[in-house]
Amino acid sequence: MPKRVLITDYVWPSVEPEREVLAQIGVELVVAPSGDEDTLVSMAKDVDGILTCFAKVNENVVRAAKNCMVIGRFGVGVDNIAVETATELGIAVTYVPDYCIDEVSDHVMALLLTWNRRIVPLDLSVRTTGWGSVPLTMRIMRLRGKTLGIVGFGRIGRSVALKAQAFGFDILTYDPYVDTEAAAKQGARVVDLQTLLRESEFVTLHTPVTPETGSLIGRSELEMMKPEAFLINCARGALIDEDALYDALTSGQIAGAGLDVLVDLAPPPNDRLFQLGNVVVTPHTAFFSQEAVLELEQRAAGEVASVLQGKMPDNLVNR
Repeated sequence: MPKRVLITDYVWPSVEPEREVLAQIGVELVVAPSGDEDTLVSMAKDVDGILTCFAKVNENVVRAAKNCMVIGRFGVGVDNIAVETATELGIAVTYVPDYCIDEVSDHVMALLLTWNRRIVPLDLSVRTTGWGSVPLTMRIMRLRGKTLGIVGFGRIGRSVALKAQAFGFDILTYDPYVDTEAAAKQGARVVDLQTLLRESEFVTLHTPVTPETGSLIGRSELEMMKPEAFLINCARGALIDEDALYDALTSGQIAGAGLDVLVDLAPPPNDRLFQLGNVVVTPHTAFFSQEAVLELEQRAAGEVASVLQGKMPDNLVNR
């Protein structure tokens, strides 16, 4: 009987790239009709590998997968996978940490520029009230000489720094795992989080969610920021305390926020943050381009294929 790999969920048009990669080693692909726990527990019992995007591959799912050798993540973070349980059971967990560096760093700059140049309200004003109908009283900054604070200086953070320097930004970064000299070579000065928040006109988050980083930006951190500051999150929603953010945005404690992610993976259309004029929001699409998605599909499936062939994958979470 051929080996089988379960895809729990996906957000692209088809899974043919994955199917092609796995078919090369004689592995059959099956797709879950739903990403809910009961469905995944039932289907995981008979598969040798799992590929997941956003669905929760929790402890119950992992323990149900009696024959499973590998769980592969479509993407960078693995907080939707019970990694400790997988490790206990000898199941490899793989991911693709570097497939959308250009796309996410582009998106950060797009949110920053959209906010600072007031693209959304100006576009709306032309369409609804005519050309030149808005008095030029809004705050638009000259970016050269302003400070961008990058929280997390991994691949994406470094890419943001490179692009931001072309606009004349001074770059600060906070990352406990980054060497000062290494950051300096990328044009960034390493500081503590408090200094970064106090000195930056723009702050962008690029760190995974861990017990240490959950609600990394809370009430006290927002109080440190400048009143003209703009906070960007294209990483994980759980990095920000949303109650504190809402209060900061409505009170004028900070000027605005650009959000590609929220704590709720599928927030309702009437989410209170969506009602605020000082929020620019996109629906978790920072990773997306046709090129990035094809690369993600092929590489994620390739990692799973490697493990199923007894080979070491390129990106193993639980080495």
